[in-house]
Amino acid sequence: MRTYILEREQWLPKAVDEVFSFFSRPENLPAITPSWLDFRMVEAPVALAVESLIHYRLRWHGVPIRWTTEISEWNPPHRFVDRSVSGPYALWNHEHWFAVRGGGTTMRDRVRYALPLGWAGSVAHWMLVKRDMEQLFDFRAQAMRRLFPD
Repeated sequence: MRTYILEREQWLPKAVDEVFSFFSRPENLPAITPSWLDFRMVEAPVALAVESLIHYRLRWHGVPIRWTTEISEWNPPHRFVDRSVSGPYALWNHEHWFAVRGGGTTMRDRVRYALPLGWAGSVAHWMLVKRDMEQLFDFRAQAMRRLFPD
């Protein structure tokens, strides 16, 4: 199984508590997810903690997908990790870091992921998944700039 890594960093002109608070509320996920994924929250706790499960539905290139992630680490307001319990990835581990910097907050993401289906998964990554992941995180960065302006 081939593992891929996507890393992003973004500075926001807001306090770390404010930025972390936004990410700690699952109902905010649709605001930072592009419409082409037709993302829907199915079930989520009001407040996140270790072992919280979040259930989603989405469409990827027309294919309906159900996905469940679990909060595996929770360290407010500096870090949390969500990992896939079930869904489209053979491995999904998304680390979120938040740090005070320059009168605002630096937000870092590191997603380690793998696709199922062996060589077919590698081809899908090369043809679609890598680009879609980059577009998803580009959209998210733009949404965060709109939601947390100077």
